[in-house]
Amino acid sequence: MAFEVKMPQLGLTMEEGTVTKWVKQEGDTVKAGDVILEITTDKLTSEVESEHDGVLLKIVAQEGEDIPVKGLLAYIGEAGEQVGDAPAAKAEAPAAEAPVPAAAPAAPVAPVAGGRIRISPLAKKTAAKLGVDYTTVAGSGPLGRIVQKDILAAAEAAKAAPAPTAQAAAEKAAPKKTALELMDGDEVVKLAGMRKVVSERMTKSAQEIPTVTQNVRIDVTELMAFRKKINNDLGVKYSLNDYVLKATAKALKNNKHILVSIDGDQIIKRAHVNIGMAVALEDGLIVPVIKDADKMSLGEISEAARDLAERARTNKLSMDEYKGSTFSISNLGMFGVETFNPIINQPDAGILGVCAVQDELVMDAEGNITKRQFMRISFTFDHRLIDGATAAKFELAIRDLMEHPMQILL
Repeated sequence: MAFEVKMPQLGLTMEEGTVTKWVKQEGDTVKAGDVILEITTDKLTSEVESEHDGVLLKIVAQEGEDIPVKGLLAYIGEAGEQVGDAPAAKAEAPAAEAPVPAAAPAAPVAPVAGGRIRISPLAKKTAAKLGVDYTTVAGSGPLGRIVQKDILAAAEAAKAAPAPTAQAAAEKAAPKKTALELMDGDEVVKLAGMRKVVSERMTKSAQEIPTVTQNVRIDVTELMAFRKKINNDLGVKYSLNDYVLKATAKALKNNKHILVSIDGDQIIKRAHVNIGMAVALEDGLIVPVIKDADKMSLGEISEAARDLAERARTNKLSMDEYKGSTFSISNLGMFGVETFNPIINQPDAGILGVCAVQDELVMDAEGNITKRQFMRISFTFDHRLIDGATAAKFELAIRDLMEHPMQILL
């Protein structure tokens, strides 16, 4: 029996993806867990693994093609098995046959003026890179969808086109109409790709959730000294963020009422401490997730955080590594931010903002002045699910752990 390989849904808002590259070809033997192709969405590039052992019988979706979620990509089954309305590929290469003349390609379909422009995520990225205005490009994909080859063709055509007249160049340089008043030097850039996704999600979160942000000041003098000693003695490089992640995971384990989500008139009590870690990318933001962080040692959390951040920046996260968070952390301390109001990453009920460490002079009861190091945390929470006093107890639990660093490890 042949199995269908379908376009996965990598997020709640994903509607379609682009086939970027087939890693396996028709006739190749595959095992469950083997990467068979790469796909691209507005958020990232991801690898799709086979769920079955067998032979890649037939590739249905070609590279550069835009496929809706759950759309058919390929078939995997036994060698020689019939699939679809054409013979499947065999495990071994067939004998050479006389070439069959290719059918004439279908004429490109021009985009509908004033309507939604159908363009694959990969084509959008290629257009931005090559400086092609895709709103003027005719699509050759299904239903007139613009695919990567259309953008590449448009770029080549632009190179071969004669130089524009001075008037045409001036008209092209003129900014598109906008509701805002433009001044000399202003540039109009289309909101698209990951930046558009982040914009939509943040707007939705801000509009739907009644939030409160509470700030707590933490004396991290002992923690900074403790971290330095551990790094020197053990020859490791644990960051301050590693300790924050570990302390937060431990505080969440003991304050499970923070791990909730709302679904209509229902409250979902989350069973796992899965911490989403905001990672800034060049054109947006992604939140990979450290699963069951409360069960990890400091070293395991440090390794997981470093690995996820690195692969997030190089588009190498798997589809499950940025799903399933039950709480999130956004660290802007390295930028010197003193306090801020982070926006909740739905469906979580809270997000912790981590701020910069600052030197302050403190006078003790005897009048002695010493230099101490302080850091503030900013906890934004959904007031439908969490009350102010409950939130404060959670923040104080984090503060107590960070002011007594040995307790973080015990």
